[in-house]
Amino acid sequence: MQLSLNKPDSDITEILKTNITKGFRLAVERYSSKLYWHIRRLVILHEDADDVLQNTFINAWRNIGNFRSESSLYTWLYAIATNESLALINKRKRNASVSLDDLGTYFANSVEGGTWFDGDEAQLKLQNAILQLPEKQRVVFNLRYFDEMTYEDMSKVLKTSEGALKASYHHAVKKIEKILGES
Repeated sequence: MQLSLNKPDSDITEILKTNITKGFRLAVERYSSKLYWHIRRLVILHEDADDVLQNTFINAWRNIGNFRSESSLYTWLYAIATNESLALINKRKRNASVSLDDLGTYFANSVEGGTWFDGDEAQLKLQNAILQLPEKQRVVFNLRYFDEMTYEDMSKVLKTSEGALKASYHHAVKKIEKILGES
């Protein structure tokens, strides 16, 4: 079956109705990379992103029977990935002696950080600025800027009003501009 690019996951949703295993496999193939990078921008470290991605698909598989197509499969998976990422971040905050901001600074200056921030100096500065945002603003900024997610879809993923998301994104952009202006 040819996968449609116009309707991001209507083809997978149709397959899920008749063959859950095949439909789920197609969803994993289609969304693994996008979800990995969404998760990676939130949890920072590759190992954590791999773990969260695996947990996302395990959680999705366990709950595939609850997926009612009220939102797209894409937004449903992003919601699970975001929740799994935030759960890891909160666990890290409770158990770590190092704050996420300190981890971000460490990471940006580490060898792995140098290979992850695979870009020029401007990209590195942008990533460092994003790491300084409060958690919710960082999530909203990443979804909008990197994943180009609509506010409507973000609203479904984050269970927040579109107006609040627009405000969070606006504040995030202003903070990033300020941070970049100071460097």
